[in-house]
Amino acid sequence: MNGTCSCSVYIRQVPRSKMIGEKEMYGRVYYVATCCKVLLYLACWAFGFHAVKGQEISIRGKVLDANTQKPFTQVQIKNEAAVKQVLSNTKGLFEIVTSGFGELTLLFEKKGYKDLRIPIEIGQERVLELETVFMEELFVFDDKDVLVALSADDLYDEEVQSENVGVLQSNQDIFLKKAAFEFSQAFFKVRGYDSREGQVLFNGIPMNKSYDGRPQWNNWGGLNDVLRNQFFILGPGCSESSFGSPLGVLEINLSPVNTRPGLRLTSSISNRSYTGRLMATYSTGDSHKDLSYTLSASRRWADEGYLQGTLYDAISLFGTLELKVDKKSKMALTAIWAKNRRGRASAITQEVFELGGKAYNPYWGLQEGDIRNSRERLIEEPIVMINFLRDSESLRLRTGLAYQSGVRSKTRLGYQDAPNPDPSYYRYLPSYHINSPIGANFDNAAKAEEGFKHNSQLNWHGLYTVNANSPVAGKALYVHYADVTKDNYFIANATGNLNINNSFFIDVGGNYRLLDSRNFAEIKDLLGASYYLDEDGFSGTRNDLEGVYEKQSGIINYHYDLNHRFWEGFFQLRIQKAKWESFIAARFQEQKSWREGRFKNERYPGNSKGLSTPISNTSWSFKAGLNYVLSGRQQLQFNGLIESRPPLLKNHFINPREHNGLVENLLSPKISTLETNYLFRFPDVTGRLSGFYTRYQNDTDINFFYTDSGYGSDFVQEVITELDKLHMGFELGVDISLSSAFRLTIAGTISKYLYASDPNVTIYFDPTNEIEPINELGMVNLGIARIKDMRIAQGPQEAISIGIGYRDPKYWFTNLSLNYLYKSHIDINAMQRTKSFSFSPGSNLPSVNYEPITARKLLKQSPLDKLYLLNLVGGKSWLLGKKYISIFISINNLFDVIYKTGGYEQGRNGHYEQLLKDIQTKHPRFGPKYWYGYGRTYFLNMSLSL
Repeated sequence: MNGTCSCSVYIRQVPRSKMIGEKEMYGRVYYVATCCKVLLYLACWAFGFHAVKGQEISIRGKVLDANTQKPFTQVQIKNEAAVKQVLSNTKGLFEIVTSGFGELTLLFEKKGYKDLRIPIEIGQERVLELETVFMEELFVFDDKDVLVALSADDLYDEEVQSENVGVLQSNQDIFLKKAAFEFSQAFFKVRGYDSREGQVLFNGIPMNKSYDGRPQWNNWGGLNDVLRNQFFILGPGCSESSFGSPLGVLEINLSPVNTRPGLRLTSSISNRSYTGRLMATYSTGDSHKDLSYTLSASRRWADEGYLQGTLYDAISLFGTLELKVDKKSKMALTAIWAKNRRGRASAITQEVFELGGKAYNPYWGLQEGDIRNSRERLIEEPIVMINFLRDSESLRLRTGLAYQSGVRSKTRLGYQDAPNPDPSYYRYLPSYHINSPIGANFDNAAKAEEGFKHNSQLNWHGLYTVNANSPVAGKALYVHYADVTKDNYFIANATGNLNINNSFFIDVGGNYRLLDSRNFAEIKDLLGASYYLDEDGFSGTRNDLEGVYEKQSGIINYHYDLNHRFWEGFFQLRIQKAKWESFIAARFQEQKSWREGRFKNERYPGNSKGLSTPISNTSWSFKAGLNYVLSGRQQLQFNGLIESRPPLLKNHFINPREHNGLVENLLSPKISTLETNYLFRFPDVTGRLSGFYTRYQNDTDINFFYTDSGYGSDFVQEVITELDKLHMGFELGVDISLSSAFRLTIAGTISKYLYASDPNVTIYFDPTNEIEPINELGMVNLGIARIKDMRIAQGPQEAISIGIGYRDPKYWFTNLSLNYLYKSHIDINAMQRTKSFSFSPGSNLPSVNYEPITARKLLKQSPLDKLYLLNLVGGKSWLLGKKYISIFISINNLFDVIYKTGGYEQGRNGHYEQLLKDIQTKHPRFGPKYWYGYGRTYFLNMSLSL
């Protein structure tokens, strides 16, 4: 990730007269417990030890919010030495039944609040009444907007995002906190998984997109206050709401009952993705009335973020209304509208970095004194949801309907019969003149360097001038257009949780999803011209044979629909005993998809318009797990998953913009996962040690780029099939209490993410090219790519973070963390690892100059530099009557370190001779492109709760 914020926790102390702490509680019951022991021993002597051991004792009490003094509902209470737990009711009352005598520790847990442990000594009494228990709120900097914004900076182009950070940040697990707030600055991904491996549920309804499987966090970005009630399950563990995914399941409850009552106002300033934010939220909370509601709104903006020319303009609105039908049932209506408009940035070569710096972005320029970015992204996809919940002692039933419709678009510049307008284009750089085939021209190189320094941004005025002087009057040589997707997405979901008895539980559920997606390009600005000639810039063939050739507005380039129908069902059996719990689950999935072309493309006249062949897939998945309680403070978990899933919709078609061609030999991906977790909770040390192993099989990847290959030069589609991947490693997160004021946190991972097979590579040339392809789609099968055991570019594969925190009794805190991240690699180009790499340019025959040893050196995967980052956070809060005021500040990359977060090999050098010649120069024309992390950044957050 290109940058992020840090997280800290603030605990408000409660007067001793109002709060039961562990030592105080122990002192109060010690005398009574000692007397009970004497009587208990006498009873054992008289009636036999086993009879007393089997006696049930009921522990009762009441839980209140330490700040508001109001009853606390849905607090989880359990004996630390057992698995079973109970929940406090709407009055804050609870009753937990245990057996035997002696010491035990009650654990009180609720998201957003500090875990509370109360030691108790059980004697002969049948009922033990506790005094009132107060739970304290965590002061948590919970800013998904910053995290998601930084992770969505087009880090490896639009297809690669690390938005799983949003899934992790609210979790109390030490390692996951570090992953979200520390490691993510270097594009770290937990266990190397793509964000589609984490499932996101809103009121039980899945929110991951059907097209690529990823959650689109921009659909609800900025609504932090209403998304706080979260429950996250890491890995293939047991979820009562879903079968789950390898990364885990994030359940977000949007009920007003679970939102802090009252008004909350928040203001933020930053120098990251946005520079300012205002947010307001009002909730009735659990008002004990039949009707409750929550309203929230936020506004985020920046004329220019940390990267040059990256504007930010986002508005988010949220409303939910919940009606209690009766004591056991309730209904809810929820609406979410989030509009996000952002300026995009580009990866750059080492040469461009040296000329323009780490924040350089070639996509923007000044127009009449204002910043204008040629590549803006707009997301506006409102969501409406209806939910019904019936909760009884033996059955919990949840149903929901969701509808989402809206637009996603990305603008760009198009050009025909005109030079590339990108100021960082290789022909405009000094290296082009130094590496010239006719010999180095240092004078021209110096002029190019001077010209770049003075004119390094997009020349909007020049584009208008070129169009005005077009050789054909009125014809646009340059056009500003948008790639647009308009979806209609419908989801129906139902889940039932059946309590057979105190030990056996059954979970069953399913959902149906319907997607109709319209995709096209449309003219945004003719830049002073009168019309755009709707044809392919490379071949000169028409994109829309049956439509208007000279277009003044409307749809251009391509126009098609994608239709997708999907349903799944799962069944799960859970068993809970005093010392262990286990589960076994199964899932069935089925999908059907097809394309409908609306343009008849001249390059594919017989295969572009109309309906494609439908694709249908079915799959089965299974998983199981065991959680064993070693003691009251230690647990062992074992989880395993064998999954088969339908191929992603985005991998069904070779080039859906132009034709109906299907990917050949498309297989259903298979996933095998094993994980072991050791959890420990000692008085001063808590944490988790985990080991994981995940193997992906039969994956598919599709890429688009221009190449000079052994078969010829063209803009090609690359289809990689039969791709296997291996993810394995260890994770450790430890929280150590050094004293009442100081805490030490340590987290790290040692992992490997490798390609585990040599996949097959097929490329598709334009059929009008002179190359002799196998079929009408321009296919050339390059065979296998030798990439097995090479590293997957998913950020650092080894990392460690050490943090020290101080918390003052006067309600201020500070935390300092040092992070060391290493073993990051750039993304490889598979085509260069096929047999075609050894061919002479365009000959289809091996080159006489090819040297295997030299080739292996050229194709060795490039690692990124090791990285040290220092982050500092701090904050303070005040309780003034019923007003709660807090301030938080974070400073990331304190020493302003310059570092690369990732990169990729360009596909232009597709054969040995060209790559060898290019790589031997100081600045290769088509060397790797890199993403650079943010330098020193800050984030200041202020909030007021009324």
